[in-house]
Amino acid sequence: MRYRQLGNSDLQVPAVSFGAWAIGGWLWGGTDDEAAIRAIHAAIDHGMTLIDTAPVYGMGHSERIVGKAVAGRRGEVLIATKCGLRWDGTDGAFHFSTVDNDGQNRDIYRNLKPQSLRWECEQSLRRLRVDYIDLYQCHWPDPDTPIADTMGILTELQKEGKIRAFGVSNFSAEQLDECLKWGRIESDQPRYSALDRGIEAEILPFCRENNVGILAYCPLEQGMLTGKVPPDRVFNEGDQRREKPLFSRENRITINAMLDDLRSVAEKYDATFGQLFLAWLTAQEGVTTALAGTRNEAQVSENAMAGDIVLSDADLAEIRNRVESLSLKR
Repeated sequence: MRYRQLGNSDLQVPAVSFGAWAIGGWLWGGTDDEAAIRAIHAAIDHGMTLIDTAPVYGMGHSERIVGKAVAGRRGEVLIATKCGLRWDGTDGAFHFSTVDNDGQNRDIYRNLKPQSLRWECEQSLRRLRVDYIDLYQCHWPDPDTPIADTMGILTELQKEGKIRAFGVSNFSAEQLDECLKWGRIESDQPRYSALDRGIEAEILPFCRENNVGILAYCPLEQGMLTGKVPPDRVFNEGDQRREKPLFSRENRITINAMLDDLRSVAEKYDATFGQLFLAWLTAQEGVTTALAGTRNEAQVSENAMAGDIVLSDADLAEIRNRVESLSLKR
């Protein structure tokens, strides 16, 4: 596994990290807690030493699983979690409505107010069973709270030793610039994959220029780029992919045909399609790590191996040409 410095911090993160959204069960049709714990143990053993979670992933469930898994191994891992999405009140800006793991309706609010972030940090520390968080990230921007106020409380939490470094997620380039006027963020966590290259226009260049690390989420488009999502697959009840246009039968046929065209490239590196696209993503200038969503030991082993694959310039260009030529219905 290759490792990289995150921004200006002292955090050394693996090229491929453990994304813990799916193990929370929420929007993924449930989860197997014991399998998730074994997966995290395997990730640590394979060098995937950054675990990225969030309170809203299962309304605390993902954080609790991570806490159980890292007990006794805290010194071997970096824990990244988030703040700013609340499901337990109506303070803040309404974000969306959902259903939790127990079938209960929940309204999610964006809230980056200082008093809320201090409370959230304490709750995450308790669920994770740790004394500090390595990387604390604002999950989504809050239109009702000045960025200066949010940066102020994050700096306070850092000085108090509750967090080592902090960053943001899903922020625009303009919002990233505003953050840097009030302090130092070490990372941004945007959606980025070969099928979703939107950050290449503004966000990725901004982060490169300002040495802000990139933790790319959904690098395999929730399995679409693994070649393991055939056109006839039926997703479980509660699995968000049931409703996403990207996962239409027509798009799956198109994407799987593209993967077949790249089979010879994958075979050159003795790689699976998932490994090929993780390697492609981590080769993009400015990307620090790919957050590979993982639910079991087999997926961990496969994803971790991608951290050692270095693609040639010609193959990087070939993959880009293939995905840019796709015509998908969104």
